[in-house]
Amino acid sequence: MAAIKASIGNEQYRIEIKSPTGNLVIADEPIEKGGQDKGFSPKELLVSALGACTCATLRMYADHKGWDLESVDAAIELIEETGQTKFVRKLQLTGKLDEVQRARLLAVANACPVHKILTHSIAIETVLV
Repeated sequence: MAAIKASIGNEQYRIEIKSPTGNLVIADEPIEKGGQDKGFSPKELLVSALGACTCATLRMYADHKGWDLESVDAAIELIEETGQTKFVRKLQLTGKLDEVQRARLLAVANACPVHKILTHSIAIETVLV
């Protein structure tokens, strides 16, 4: 289970996000939305989770297989259309990979844990404490 704590004080739109292990990320809104652009926006954080998970999953898989994957670059765009939210993920795989390996890595990217979360039914339960 992944868990975080997010909090905001009096500084407008600056949010501290803390992990149970002590890692800290600052989120903020862009200047044009009243923030100070001191960190990723909430939507950028969402897209970043998919990018980070994709890259890590592909690295782990290629390492396990002993494949010559030098690097993975993921460019992901969040597009919000009427009635649909779409993630466009473009992957650049660098290394000595044949077409079968490249095709397998594409399938692995589509099975990364965050991809699975985002493509399955999601329920959000909110309670006041």
